[in-house]
Amino acid sequence: MVHQFTKENIDAIANVLETKAKPLGNDVFRLEVVNEEENRRLALEIHLGLEVKGKNSNMVSVYAQNTFLQLHNCTAFIASDMLQQVTFFGRQNERTSGLIVETGAGCSLYANVSEMILNSDFTKLPEDLMMSAIALSLTESVDLDDFSFDED
Repeated sequence: MVHQFTKENIDAIANVLETKAKPLGNDVFRLEVVNEEENRRLALEIHLGLEVKGKNSNMVSVYAQNTFLQLHNCTAFIASDMLQQVTFFGRQNERTSGLIVETGAGCSLYANVSEMILNSDFTKLPEDLMMSAIALSLTESVDLDDFSFDED
């Protein structure tokens, strides 16, 4: 299931990242995140309604000083005020990829992480794998079969 973003979703993401969403046409929103203290900035673009061979898709892109990242076919996202970050993720064939954008203009990407790793006791994983398990552990709470982005 590819997520269909709404205006409310875009606003929630902008609120957590402490910025404003700027529409670029009808199907792209750009959010600029600035951290003056650490002299960091990045731009997050959410592309809606991309059609490839008759199938709808979306894409989340991050542009930073020396970095360009993309997450295709985002299946959900979690905007966390407490963690001051937004985790965009996609699941396919028991693999999860996550693109995490922080309020402080930081960004991380974890790609093709096996469910076996995500379901493991992260304290028993090698340090290099532990980071991906911890970072993507939020995604375990999302039941995509009954998932809705509407607030109850």
